[in-house]
Amino acid sequence: MLSSGFSMIGNLNQTLADHMIQRLATCGVVDGKNKDLALIQNSMNSNIILHHATVTRLRRERQNGHKSFILWFTGFSGSGKSTLAHCIEEILFLRGCRTYVFDGDNVRHGLCADLGFSAADRAENIRRIGELGKLFIDAGGIALTAFISPFRRDRERVRASVAPGDFIEVFCHAPLNVCEQRDVKGLYRKARQGEISEFTGISSPYEIPDNPEIIAMTGEHGVGECAGQIIEYLERNGKIPQSIVHRFQHQIVTR
Repeated sequence: MLSSGFSMIGNLNQTLADHMIQRLATCGVVDGKNKDLALIQNSMNSNIILHHATVTRLRRERQNGHKSFILWFTGFSGSGKSTLAHCIEEILFLRGCRTYVFDGDNVRHGLCADLGFSAADRAENIRRIGELGKLFIDAGGIALTAFISPFRRDRERVRASVAPGDFIEVFCHAPLNVCEQRDVKGLYRKARQGEISEFTGISSPYEIPDNPEIIAMTGEHGVGECAGQIIEYLERNGKIPQSIVHRFQHQIVTR
């Protein structure tokens, strides 16, 4: 009886799996040509009810002692996004903040391992990270994302999906020639030799942010100076508590 029951369950699961694969193929997702899940989502929305938890974002923020938000680092490869993001995380972590860095390369080893670098795949890559960022905001944490995210519309779509003030764009401003001179990973050399296609700045465009909250001059200034600029912005805008040193300096100035 048990074995026949398990067999029936297995057959049912296989049927459901086959059905889903067929639906995905219909939407063009299985073959990787179209990552837009709108058709599937629309058909399921009527059967999905949003659950409202009793432990809210506000309660988590109060417990953590800081606001939750997305700190979105964008710029060319080699502009210092990951280095700066991890530096900021270290500072925030030592202050007791709940943080996590989503690094472009790391994410593509797991969550986004199925994506390439076409415009459609890049858009889906950013959409997924945006959704992760929203979950971190709800969890009361600080999500630091280090992605080239070359297309303005993709970044703005993430911004529009969260409340005003929850998306803080940090443009890591380093000229292409500076980034290419650094070329820590040797990617620019490969792109110039034609070994990498659709490489941002060489064979694919980068769209500079129109009005980022922060412009970090990573091509001219060191990591420490840029990190200080970002921390000062977060303190000034009430995202994180002021450090003891800054509070003391403020008291002296205002006396």
